[in-house]
Amino acid sequence: MNEQFAKTKRASKSLALLNDQQRNEILLAVADAIINQQERILKANAEDLAKMSKENPLYDRLQLTPSRLEGIASDMRNVATLPSPLGHITKQKTLPNGLRLCRVSVPFGVIGMIYEARPNVTFDVFSLCFKSGNACVLKGGKDADCSNREEVALIHEVLEKYGVSKDVVALLPATHEATGEMLNAVGYVDLCIPRGGRKLIDFVRDTARIPVIETGAGVVNTYFDKDGDLEMGRAIINNAKTRRVSVCNALDCLLVHLEKIDLLNQLVAPMAEKNVIIYADEKAYAALEGKYPLLEQATDDSFGTEFMDYKLAIKTVASLDEALDHIDKNGSGHSEAIITMNEQTARTFQAHVDAACVYWNAPTSFTDGAQFGLGAEIGISTQKLGPRGPMALEEITTYKWLIEGEGQIRS
Repeated sequence: MNEQFAKTKRASKSLALLNDQQRNEILLAVADAIINQQERILKANAEDLAKMSKENPLYDRLQLTPSRLEGIASDMRNVATLPSPLGHITKQKTLPNGLRLCRVSVPFGVIGMIYEARPNVTFDVFSLCFKSGNACVLKGGKDADCSNREEVALIHEVLEKYGVSKDVVALLPATHEATGEMLNAVGYVDLCIPRGGRKLIDFVRDTARIPVIETGAGVVNTYFDKDGDLEMGRAIINNAKTRRVSVCNALDCLLVHLEKIDLLNQLVAPMAEKNVIIYADEKAYAALEGKYPLLEQATDDSFGTEFMDYKLAIKTVASLDEALDHIDKNGSGHSEAIITMNEQTARTFQAHVDAACVYWNAPTSFTDGAQFGLGAEIGISTQKLGPRGPMALEEITTYKWLIEGEGQIRS
């Protein structure tokens, strides 16, 4: 695959010849093609869906619909309206010897993306990489291979129409071997971003010989405090859990203060309509027994698990400190939330919790690049070195120093 990597590396240089207006025009053309040619995308997606059981929690993540394609096209149009992240002067100074220094934002070059049953990611990654002047090498999962290939074919058609090398977007085979090739593409791929479950992310981190930004795995907790509002809590918890269970910002564990245990049945009642299975600790089980239809006893494995399914763990806590301790031990640094009307409690929670996104009286379902006004996202970074949280245009650029002199030499 080195030949393809080399082609993409060369093609990445040609992106510097495009100005922002040209990039935006091409993005808008791809967005139009997504809508105008949606039948071919949906047909390919149907081939992928036919190979997966509807009972699989990843089925929803894999599925494309006309409305979802509308959303993908809308996100791409939004990216086209955003200011270019390139050419920004982030630092400027003149040294005592007269040298003029300027630090300016530039593309990484080639970004490698490894992802699973997420065909929307193909378009999201393309739009953000293209807008920021990066070429991309995509490695999708076998579950979405038909969808991904049709999407990349559509992108290639638009690029060729505008005289841009199709090698600025490459799709690798959906094989384990291709993943290994990308992770060893030293000199060709400048940055790798895995987007998927913990197993994938751990493999990429442990195997890669190229720089990696970790994203994805989200063990998400929400704490309903003793000063939480019942109606607000019902709406937030239900939305965080059931809006889309297969995404990384979905709620996995509800922490409930013991002073609110009598309200627990009312808090979780809306989830019964979505057939959410609850794994409750001893006190929560006693409060819900005979009142909630899909109730099971929690085990140690119930906590710290990313379910990606209609499943929720519930743990009772006697204090804010106990809730914070649970999150410290079981969270993944993705998104955490508190529901309370006590500002001091909320501020303490936000200051203590070590996660990319920390919410007060809002659901974690908002952890999303488009929702944050970033146009789209290439992933949610859970690491601290470099980008953190939703990664969009600014997060996939780097910088270089430009130095101007008049013949100065160093003594």
